Amino acid sequence: MTIEAASADTAGARIARAWQVLAEVPDPEVPAISVTDLGIVREVNAVDGGGIEVVLTPTYSGCPATEVIERSVLDAIEAAGLGPASARMRRDPAWTTDWISADGKRKLREYGIAPPGPTEPGAAVGMTAVVRFQPRRAALINIACPRCGSDHTERLSAFGSTACKALWRCLACREPFEQFKPI
Repeated sequence: MTIEAASADTAGARIARAWQVLAEVPDPEVPAISVTDLGIVREVNAVDGGGIEVVLTPTYSGCPATEVIERSVLDAIEAAGLGPASARMRRDPAWTTDWISADGKRKLREYGIAPPGPTEPGAAVGMTAVVRFQPRRAALINIACPRCGSDHTERLSAFGSTACKALWRCLACREPFEQFKPI
């Protein structure tokens, strides 16, 4: 094995380990889902000197959790002994809820948040007052209650506890719940 091949093998193992570590870093606003399940970790790269670079795409410009997420990601990589960590923000393409993994959507539902449905690229946003989101429209779907599964629901407010969520109520079990807005 050449030095270059051994170095590439070591870098590959470090990158794989970094992905495992990042899968345990929770989103600060919805701790039931990891930053990798949320789809905001776009790349993990080995850098010269034994470090790791993590490329992040924030859920939207101005998201108050972005700095907390970046710090948590860097701390986790360094605590795992993967060398010095750095983060780079990539805002193009803009994050979309389509990047949330299937496992992440399942975790959201179990946590009591209705996961977003699919979006239609290039369509207008299905929200009226939010102009910072990428132009997309939610595909026409029923929002199922994450507690009882009924699709007999109504939206109470376009905004929930964070700008990326809406507040809904199930008309079957009468419980309120949040939904990640499809963007």
